This record gives sequence, C-alpha cells and structure tokens, in this order.
Amino acid sequence: MKATVKWLDNMSFVGESGSGHSVVMDGPPESGGRNLGVRPMEMVLLGMGGCTAFDVVMILQRGRQDIVDCHVELEAERAEEAPKVFTKIHAHYIVKGKNLDARKVERAINMTAEKYCSVSIMLAATAEVTHDFEIVEI
Repeated sequence: MKATVKWLDNMSFVGESGSGHSVVMDGPPESGGRNLGVRPMEMVLLGMGGCTAFDVVMILQRGRQDIVDCHVELEAERAEEAPKVFTKIHAHYIVKGKNLDARKVERAINMTAEKYCSVSIMLAATAEVTHDFEIVEI
C-alpha cells in the first residue's frame, strides 16, 4: 500500500491514495490553517469508521440479514500532552433493517473489533476501544 501527501500552502495538504483517490487535509486557523479539510487525526477516526462499517455490512449480508443501512457514530478522546494519541474511542453502530437478529449484529460487531478491522485493532494498542449498537426495524 502506498500514499502520497503533498503540501499545498499554509497548513493545507492533499493526500492521494495508491488507488488514486484524493483528500484535502488542513489545520485550524490557530495553527496556521484555513479549515479547508479534515484534520489528520479526524482522518484516522474516519478510517476506523469506514473499516469497521465495511466489515459489519459485509458480515451481515453474508449472514443473510436484510440490512438496509448502517452507520457508525464515533467519539474519541485524546491525550492532553504530545503526542496527542487517542486514549478512548467509542463506536456506536446504528443498523437498520428488516427482522435483524440482534445476536448476529452483535457477532458482526465483535468480529470486526476482534479480528477484521485492522484500523480499530491497531488503535486498540494505544486506546480503550469500546462499542455498542442499536437496531432500527423498518
């Protein structure tokens, strides 16, 4: 896997993934940025959300669950001093579907947290990662 990050100006950067997708990152005005894009640590949190949601949807679809929507609300705390690593991350999954089996939803979330989501497993080395979920019946 490869990526490139190029400085644009002030504290703005553009990142390009090896698969050819780009994203703008920027800092807040108090750090010389212009708030034109997400912060790098926000990108890490978004990466975790994308990774884990991908797994949950795939596992539930393979388990023949009639899932129509899944989103993950993430909340993180960071260390006070540099390096300001994540110290706590909580993922709240909201899974919407028809006749969803709560045990299968819980199993899918546990599987992503313990085995499949590289990002959350990597972050769990330095942060307390927790999760819960709710099911919305349609």
